[in-house]
Amino acid sequence: MKQYEVFQELLPQDLLKFGLIPEFIGRLPIIATLKELDQEAFIKILIEPKNALIKQYQKLFQIDGVELVFDEEAIRAIVEKAIERKTGARGLRSIIEEIMRDIMYEIPSNPSIEKCTITKETVLEGVEPQIVINEEKTVRKPIVKKKRQVPNGQDEKETA
Repeated sequence: MKQYEVFQELLPQDLLKFGLIPEFIGRLPIIATLKELDQEAFIKILIEPKNALIKQYQKLFQIDGVELVFDEEAIRAIVEKAIERKTGARGLRSIIEEIMRDIMYEIPSNPSIEKCTITKETVLEGVEPQIVINEEKTVRKPIVKKKRQVPNGQDEKETA
């Protein structure tokens, strides 16, 4: 039987036997057990929610007119690091910030950068991300959605 399954069956009497005082146990109206996140759960956290970390960084790069891409292997390497560190989903942010720190400073100072790809080697070995440079691109045009007013008091619509 796995540890999680044992904790699922936990009763207040078990906490008493373990040595917790009744006054403390009385302050726990519900006992909830949590499963450890697996690799697939971490990957979903990184890429699926509306405000997923990878989407946030892609949006930041998009403002500077740069496309940011994470290889599938890079995402798996980030997840493996988080699992290894045992920091849970919150640890994902520190791992990604560590990877992105230098390139985040380079992008605004070089308008010819068009695309940045984070690879498995970038995550595991600290290798520079793959950069695509377009020498013809000298001025960076931010990609910003504009809101326009619609007549007759209707809601505003976003336009690209």
